[in-house]
Amino acid sequence: MARADADADEAPLLAEEPLRPGACSRELELREFRDRYVIRSLDGGAAFAVSRSGGSISPLSPEEAAAGSDCKVSRIYGVAGIIRLLAGSYVLVITSRKDAGSYQGSPVYHVNSMKFLCCNEAIKHLTSQEKRDEAYFMSLLRIAETTCGLYYSYDRDLTLNLQRASKLAAGRIHKPLWKQADPRFVWNKSLLEELIEAKLDEFIIPLIQGSFQSAQFTLKDTPVRITLFSRRCNRRLGTRMWRRGANLEGATANFVETEQLIEYEGHTSSFIQVRGSIPLLWEQIVDLSYKPRLSIIEHEETPKVIQRHFYDLSQRYGETVVIDLTDKRGDEGDLSNAFAAEMGRIHGVRYVHFDFHHVCRGGNFDNLQILYNQIEDAIQKQGYFLMNSKGEILLEQSGVVRSNCIDCLDRTNVTQSFLARKSLDSQLQRMGALSSSESISISDSNNDVFKKLWVEHGDELSLEYAGSYALKGDLVRYGRQTLPGLIKDGMSALSRYYLNNFHDGVRQDALDLISGYYTVSQGSSSPFQAGGFESASYLPVASAIIVGGITATTFTLSQVGRNAQHFISSIVCAGLTVGVVVLVKANGKQFCSRPRLCGLI
Repeated sequence: MARADADADEAPLLAEEPLRPGACSRELELREFRDRYVIRSLDGGAAFAVSRSGGSISPLSPEEAAAGSDCKVSRIYGVAGIIRLLAGSYVLVITSRKDAGSYQGSPVYHVNSMKFLCCNEAIKHLTSQEKRDEAYFMSLLRIAETTCGLYYSYDRDLTLNLQRASKLAAGRIHKPLWKQADPRFVWNKSLLEELIEAKLDEFIIPLIQGSFQSAQFTLKDTPVRITLFSRRCNRRLGTRMWRRGANLEGATANFVETEQLIEYEGHTSSFIQVRGSIPLLWEQIVDLSYKPRLSIIEHEETPKVIQRHFYDLSQRYGETVVIDLTDKRGDEGDLSNAFAAEMGRIHGVRYVHFDFHHVCRGGNFDNLQILYNQIEDAIQKQGYFLMNSKGEILLEQSGVVRSNCIDCLDRTNVTQSFLARKSLDSQLQRMGALSSSESISISDSNNDVFKKLWVEHGDELSLEYAGSYALKGDLVRYGRQTLPGLIKDGMSALSRYYLNNFHDGVRQDALDLISGYYTVSQGSSSPFQAGGFESASYLPVASAIIVGGITATTFTLSQVGRNAQHFISSIVCAGLTVGVVVLVKANGKQFCSRPRLCGLI
């Protein structure tokens, strides 16, 4: 049986667990003085100060933290980390949160808003070029403040799935959360370094980015809770077009671990799937084309990249089945063929190609049964994790299905929801909630709960990577393509086009900065080349026209069902939008928003 964690020792973890010693403070008070920020726990415990002149950190006693009255006082809900730029430090704090549910008895919160506190008074001593650089870095921090899909818990490590957490060494669960966490899934890993060095464990909160959805339905007069929990990996963090494929270490773009948890009559079950970009070295540089050309990067390390990726998966999850959902034609076909050729050299990993668009054309979602028939034996062999109310492990999942398309969003989400549905039936049958011949689909209302979770899950992951809602959501919800769904997909596709070309380059810079991929150091040359971005002044005009066209098209399409005039208006608006896009493209690729810090990797 596969080990759930290569470093873990056998030790059951009870589903309901008291608050751990050293758990993070739940509510904090922020005191803003002219020369410093003071952050203290409202329970009268730990506190620290950050100098506004340079960002130096100093722990405070409760008496020191309460001293002074000439300050602005506000409530915050966590410290997400600190980043040091040219003029000093910037402290990221959580300013509002929302209750997202619970995970194994512990509350889970969604980050509603964040704010960087500036400790940058040294900016007056910078050169003019450094001031311009700092201004751009600060604009990236404002983008980072709006990061979506962040979740955290004060007393539970959310980075570990249930199977891995259940096998922690007994003493390890009493350590601070950041010491327990899987660093792959800590969104603010780089931002926590100064807090860790200052030994401020009470304030260190690992944030995960992904999706957390939970709902309840009833079977046989007994409640069943289903939780869908996804964790995005930070090793190749980025936006849709600017992070593709793998890096030399084998980490892939948009790698996500998704856990489906079922709780019924004291039993808890977990089913894990993963997704991730095709683990080759490849890119797709935006050029104002709706679908930019895919380009495979020839590199002598490619075979080792593939090996490193799947070795890591096997160590963490066990036996791996790869489902490649890409087309067999055009650029996708070339990439898929290259992937298949490399997979032929990897031993112990099963590769299955399934041309989703061809087999499921016309929105025939049920044709995924053809895929399931090919891998049913492997999925049943891998199984799922199951433990009882005493924390005793009854079953373990011994492998994982890794799905991918090009973006690892739309086709992938539809396919993963289909496999999760199959596993859900097996889990509920084993727990006694269903007979061996029954399925959750026997109840339309319960079935709708499941579908809604996966639709919302797909939307959230898509917003984080592509900036728009997921496509093919109605395939998950209804099992077929609908007219409203088709219109929604069209608008989401246009939105993706706009964001990819005009926004994601800057957003990629923000991600590179806060993730530590790009580090700011004084004395180094400016990362910005003079004269390279003159076209930026044209960007707002082109953006405004295109957004206006998309908005008008969306509005008129929503009225199509009323009369033919609205349909004609939709065509005109869409035509004008496309015309502007063509005009902008004719003036060159310089209109695209490209990363300015590190470029494409």
